[in-house]
Amino acid sequence: MDYPKRLQRLRRSMAARKLDAVLIRQPDNRRYLSGYTAPDHGIAETSGLLLILRKGPSYLLTDFRFREQAENETDGYEVLLYFDDSLKLLQKLVFDHGLNSLGFESDYTLHSNAESLFDLGGTLSVDMVPLTGFVERLRLIKSEEEIERIRRSVRLNEQVFQNVFNALKDTGTELDIALEIETEMRRHGAEGAAFATIVASGAATSLPHAVPGRRKLARNAPVVIDMGLILEGYCSDMTRSFAFGTADKKYTKLHRLVRQAQLAGMAAVRAGVSGREVDSAARQVLADAGYGEYFGHALGHGVGIAVHEQPRVSSKNRKKLKPGMVITIEPGLYIPGWGGIRLENMVVVREDGCENLNSDTTWLDI
Repeated sequence: MDYPKRLQRLRRSMAARKLDAVLIRQPDNRRYLSGYTAPDHGIAETSGLLLILRKGPSYLLTDFRFREQAENETDGYEVLLYFDDSLKLLQKLVFDHGLNSLGFESDYTLHSNAESLFDLGGTLSVDMVPLTGFVERLRLIKSEEEIERIRRSVRLNEQVFQNVFNALKDTGTELDIALEIETEMRRHGAEGAAFATIVASGAATSLPHAVPGRRKLARNAPVVIDMGLILEGYCSDMTRSFAFGTADKKYTKLHRLVRQAQLAGMAAVRAGVSGREVDSAARQVLADAGYGEYFGHALGHGVGIAVHEQPRVSSKNRKKLKPGMVITIEPGLYIPGWGGIRLENMVVVREDGCENLNSDTTWLDI
């Protein structure tokens, strides 16, 4: 990954905001800018902070536990260790470089930490500037190298799904299947699951974010599997719905309807179209069939280093899609007492349409 180029883009944004430096603590943003992969370890501590100067060096502040990892994973950053309090080291750096303004990620800063930062600013006469979405805006449009990593993540996710799908048995519970999916992910080289795997069966499929339980798969009953993994730092996200056995007429009818909505959403994707317009294209199919009230969530979301990131593909997003954005298209129907169906693919926004990253067609052609 071209981390120097990313830093150049960040520094241009810093110049526009007249910031001397920015402090980055959110793990995905930290990884995006440096390649450093250590996660946070609890609310009260962090495994590393980036301090990036607009005109000067870039620092990674961490403690002894992560020194070797930080030095191995980053290039162009000076790794500095703190022993009991990162704020003391930060204070020294701010003073040594004579910084007048320091931006920090307000969305990811605890109130107590923000108070400490403002106290630091007051002590050193530094303007502390809260930032929202500062790095996330840089992550919106993926490079072709990022897209290729996402492709590989999608392919592996599909492989894992097929391995588990082809081995489904009557004796398996939702928990058993979720465990097998996440074990297969690790077995084939994934860093782990991108989110807690959803396996729902029977009436539980009407819950969009169902939690796997000890319910066994029932013959001819609906099943929803929503799964994603992290490979080479990038996420995948796919949902497949099917009947465990033979589908009845109602299930087949509604599954085909959801698929039509998905295809309509995908057909609407291209550069220059808003997230709202894409959402509407899929939603209208369900509404015209009389099922609009059973689709209550947004059509999709961005995917990259995080499995849920900008842009939102929803009725509220009037912003235009741009080439290189990677989004999900995932319409669904959720009927209490009966069950639910969701179908999800990932696509890349292109100038004249979209590139469908999924090749798996399990139950998509019924």
